[in-house]
Amino acid sequence: MSFIDSESPNASGLSQRRRVRAMGFAVFALFIALVARLYSLQVLQSPTYQALANQNQTRQIITPAPRGLIVDRNENLLVGNQVVESITIAQNTTITNPQVLPRLATLLGVPLAQIKAAVNSPNNSPYAPIPVAYNVGKDKIIYIKEHPAQFPGVSSSLTTERVYPEGSTASQILGYVSQISQSELTKLAAQGYQAGDQIGQAGVEASFEKYLRGVPGKKTLQVNYAGQVVGTLANNPPKPGDNVVLSIDLSLQKAVQAALANQIHALSNTFDPIFRRYLTGLSGAAVVEDVNNGQVLAMASYPTYNPSVWVGGISQAAYSQITSPSSGDPILNRAIDGLYTPGSTFKLATASAALSSGLITPYFYYNDTGVFNIPNCKPGSGLCSFHNAGYERLGSINIVTALTASDDVFFYNLGYQFYANMNKYGKTPIQNMAARYGFGSPTGINLPGEASGMVDSPQLRAALHKQYPAAYPYTSWYTADQIEMAFGQGETLVTPLQLANAYATFANGGTRYVPQIAVGIVNQTGKLVKKFKPQVVDHVQLSPLDRSAMLTGFEGAIGNRLGTAYGTFIGFPLSSYPLAGKTGTASVSGQEPDALFVAFGPLPNPKYVVAVVIGHAGYGATGAAPAAKAIFEYLMTHNVGNPVFSMPHIPAGATTYARYGVATTTTTPPKVGAPSTTTTTNKG
Repeated sequence: MSFIDSESPNASGLSQRRRVRAMGFAVFALFIALVARLYSLQVLQSPTYQALANQNQTRQIITPAPRGLIVDRNENLLVGNQVVESITIAQNTTITNPQVLPRLATLLGVPLAQIKAAVNSPNNSPYAPIPVAYNVGKDKIIYIKEHPAQFPGVSSSLTTERVYPEGSTASQILGYVSQISQSELTKLAAQGYQAGDQIGQAGVEASFEKYLRGVPGKKTLQVNYAGQVVGTLANNPPKPGDNVVLSIDLSLQKAVQAALANQIHALSNTFDPIFRRYLTGLSGAAVVEDVNNGQVLAMASYPTYNPSVWVGGISQAAYSQITSPSSGDPILNRAIDGLYTPGSTFKLATASAALSSGLITPYFYYNDTGVFNIPNCKPGSGLCSFHNAGYERLGSINIVTALTASDDVFFYNLGYQFYANMNKYGKTPIQNMAARYGFGSPTGINLPGEASGMVDSPQLRAALHKQYPAAYPYTSWYTADQIEMAFGQGETLVTPLQLANAYATFANGGTRYVPQIAVGIVNQTGKLVKKFKPQVVDHVQLSPLDRSAMLTGFEGAIGNRLGTAYGTFIGFPLSSYPLAGKTGTASVSGQEPDALFVAFGPLPNPKYVVAVVIGHAGYGATGAAPAAKAIFEYLMTHNVGNPVFSMPHIPAGATTYARYGVATTTTTPPKVGAPSTTTTTNKG
């Protein structure tokens, strides 16, 4: 037998050939892989890398667009823009010339820390001059330009900021703008928002942001390998936002604010001999609505403030002032977010429910003895007896007199009768009618922050018990609860706007509209691009006989000697300008009652409804009705006309209508960190 020695020359050659073959395969595989990779990079991924290369060669600068204007129904400017001078610093200045910042702070008269904070803001673009101050006086601008060696890299530019020509008028309606927050940016980045952008934060500015914002400008810069700008490839200027036409009438708005403020000032620090308290810390709201379409013609909230405090960034002191309870929280729009117990104004819902369900008719009479005792109520089981204010006794009365004199005993009985006859009328007939009038849910007005209010009910008490067991220890719905709800007490809460809208529904015959705060959008060429039409959300069905009885009762509240507001309207020409209305005096535990009053007219075809609510002001007739009377005295001689949409053409680049002028200088102290457009800077 023979064998081959592994160390023989033949074996060695075979092994070497195998190694060579293996290396050849490896080289071939590497070559194939290299070819595939080159194909992928040069062919398949070429567009991607080409785009990345282009990005390395270009930079984009976004320029905010001037916001659209906000005007009233007669084209009176409520919110506009003004051109102001801004100070900017080139990106490399703070590194190459750090001494510039102290000099600039001294010249502008602002703390150095503020300048440094503006320079170090993460909202700054790395390819645009850094805005460090705006609203700067001409003398300082000239000084900087005359001393370029002291201020290398520093320049000025023009930018726009919000201006409020009417001061505090309608401030809570208009809202304000401020720099976008990080949380907002996370949500809105897909819509083109960027860090540092201004965005509507409240009121109309927030609700109509998509119209007011405009289209930001975009400048594409060419840069070299070192990132230095070497040219401009494209420049698309910003497109100003559209203009919002409000339903508000400026002159009426001023009259309403004055009437509300004057009444509160007249009441403040006076002594109420009935409730034996001094009236302090008063606040309130008033609303005027067109009953035939839901347009809000005026909406006032007191106390108020000037929204100019937000321009350029609000100081901590100013923010504390407008949000502090000790200052009356003036930023709050009490017309839509203030919640009040309605008191007797809620009798609109109870009377409508009683008549429409057949519980009573206009011919039903009830003997008012001044006191209502719950039948079969056992002493010690709870509240068994209810009485009129001052234990007034009116004797045999019907729904007309009950509304005119705001008789509580009559409505105590209605509440009890509904409770005792649940099998026939259901568990919540009054609540159901209240919902038809809009109580207990937002009206739908296009303003942020509207409260929904609530109407007392077994379901509400159960929900409150679950959420606040200590304050609401029981879930049962007792007879006394039903009685209190029937005349507007208990846990029912409404906003002044809900109150106005409910009575507007009755005044126009039963159609409930969504209250409107804006009537149209007009673009920069003066063209109406969107008109907001009235929206109907519900109807309240009352027979002509039932409605006539209630209307007579509401007329009597003002014009009949038994009426709760009769004394207030003495001297008002009801014969030529007839009105109907209702007072409300809502008990508040441990405090003066809230005063409410709502009225509509002129009859027989009413156009306006006016609702006034003043917290802790006592009786509705003396606390709130005088303000409503003053408002109707204005309306008698100042009829509100149809909205105007014939805006003149606004030239490109203009910041407001020519008739308002464009402010370009100011002597107020400069503000730090304002947005700015890019400009040529002094070379440093």
